[in-house]
Amino acid sequence: MKQVSRILIALLFPSLSLASCIPFDQARNHLDETQCVTGKVIRVQEGDQGVRYLDFCEDYRLCPFTVVIFQHDLAKIGDVRQLAGKVVEIRGEIKDYDDRAEIVLENSNQLNRGLLRLSPLPKSFDAEQRGHFSPGTSRRPRSSRARKKKGIPTLPANLPEDAESD
Repeated sequence: MKQVSRILIALLFPSLSLASCIPFDQARNHLDETQCVTGKVIRVQEGDQGVRYLDFCEDYRLCPFTVVIFQHDLAKIGDVRQLAGKVVEIRGEIKDYDDRAEIVLENSNQLNRGLLRLSPLPKSFDAEQRGHFSPGTSRRPRSSRARKKKGIPTLPANLPEDAESD
């Protein structure tokens, strides 16, 4: 019942749901706490080995907070690229990494109180490819004379009378 009332409150009064979250620039004050952090995602950045980062500042190197999504969690969360330009709420334990606060996003329930569902990753999506696609193998084209016409085999027109039929 509590979950239903939370959902109704969040849908009817979205400004109230943001009130319980802290702004991303204050996350550093809450290290080792489980908190809800809110902010506008400026871009979704791809890192090494398929890791995704939600950037909340124009220059990520100067930003005090980031959200990290590891490649093995992307299937559970969905296509996080859709979050670019949106105000989001992320709930999780705030950790210190490289002198910046971060939350690791491991499942979709951490995102906007579980109310936001992202579309699944495209079937052809491979986080480890990083834009490199195999050209395949090339073969020399067959000459038209080398091709044989494939079709249904024909029977001789004149069958001997003593041939048995099935």
